[in-house]
Amino acid sequence: MPELPEVETVARDLRAAVSGRRIEHVSVDRPDIVRFPDGRILPELLTGQRFENVDRRGKYLLLELDSGDELMVHLGMTGHLLVCDADAPVAKHTHIRASLDDGNELRFDDARRFGRVAYGSREALTAARVLPKLGVEPLSDAFSQEQLDAVLRKTTRTVKAALLDQKGVAGLGNIYIDEACFLAGVRPTRRCHRLTRRERAALLDAIPRVLTAAVANRGSSVDDYRDVWNARGSNQERLQVYGRGGLPCFVCGTTLRRTTTAGRTTVYCPHCQR
Repeated sequence: MPELPEVETVARDLRAAVSGRRIEHVSVDRPDIVRFPDGRILPELLTGQRFENVDRRGKYLLLELDSGDELMVHLGMTGHLLVCDADAPVAKHTHIRASLDDGNELRFDDARRFGRVAYGSREALTAARVLPKLGVEPLSDAFSQEQLDAVLRKTTRTVKAALLDQKGVAGLGNIYIDEACFLAGVRPTRRCHRLTRRERAALLDAIPRVLTAAVANRGSSVDDYRDVWNARGSNQERLQVYGRGGLPCFVCGTTLRRTTTAGRTTVYCPHCQR
């Protein structure tokens, strides 16, 4: 599933590509992909509106419209939000197409249909529970030791489980939790209440560093992720532990250990991480 760096890359590209563009026509081939309101009325709601900006909260894209409402998109596991020429071949499993006034189309495709789309004001999306309550943004100034300690100090969950909970820190997932834990020298299988102050400080430093580097590399295309132009990211070439279980650690040469934590495959170095 695309995580914060991948969704942030898409948000930045969309901001440049669609801001100021008017929506001239919308087609929805699978209304059930729209979680709120009824997908059959989405064309009527969107047509004629203009995109003003693109925001991101956690793993959610929020395309702001001149009406004050927003088009919310969650990419799920296999979703793609693409900008292409209106005459370009239409990919299989394309569910929504929005023609823009510059001759391009904004398209959403999703083979497994775990992604979701919704439309409305931020308040309406929250009230309808299609936009959940999300925690602190780890690339914001609000991401402080106090905020992270509130997530980690008073729970017996593993570090991996606590950081996967989007109500604490928004946007983190399997890839970047493993990578941040490696950089911090902390095993993701550790129990949160047993972390030292130094270890929590190391995680506070490591999380934004890992995410910032991944955004600079336009995300990790380890599975289906592609950017707005259908191009792969390059950060997968720089991953230190994720997906490398059984291989030698790049730092010390110790065989990386693979286990399951919080229902997710987890990889760490038994020598570099304590």
